[in-house]
Amino acid sequence: MVIGLMGSGKTTVGRLLAESLGLPFSDSDPFMRKRYGASAAEIAAAEGVDTLHARESEHLMEELAGEPKVIAAAASTLEDPAARAVLRHALVIWLDADDDILAERMRSGTHRPDFSPATMRARRGRYFQEVSDLTYDVGSMSPEAVLHAVLREMGLPTADHG
Repeated sequence: MVIGLMGSGKTTVGRLLAESLGLPFSDSDPFMRKRYGASAAEIAAAEGVDTLHARESEHLMEELAGEPKVIAAAASTLEDPAARAVLRHALVIWLDADDDILAERMRSGTHRPDFSPATMRARRGRYFQEVSDLTYDVGSMSPEAVLHAVLREMGLPTADHG
């Protein structure tokens, strides 16, 4: 399970990790597009943030109940106490960086709602701390470096990965 604020690289790290572990990968953004025909930003604009967050939580809960996989989940899912309870049974990797770095990365695509990293950190930071098993500063680490660190923590070889 990969968590973090928008722009932290959940999709990139999640894909690398899934490929390295030979597991399927599930990301909330493609889930939203496939199931609802809209991006997170479009859902938030058309139906409201509460609807978006409910759908992001739905993604997490459905995927956790299925076969083993690497999941990149929206940060909003951590506001759901049931989601946090379920995450106690998963390896949770928190990707974090300074707010300025995340804000710059958020501007790289139109699929993300326009939320302030500082506001979201104030709202969800305690939940990240509560559920995360491993935390990495993606402001100073590349996705490949995070992958290698996770594999080392899991006691797996890293020589064949990047």
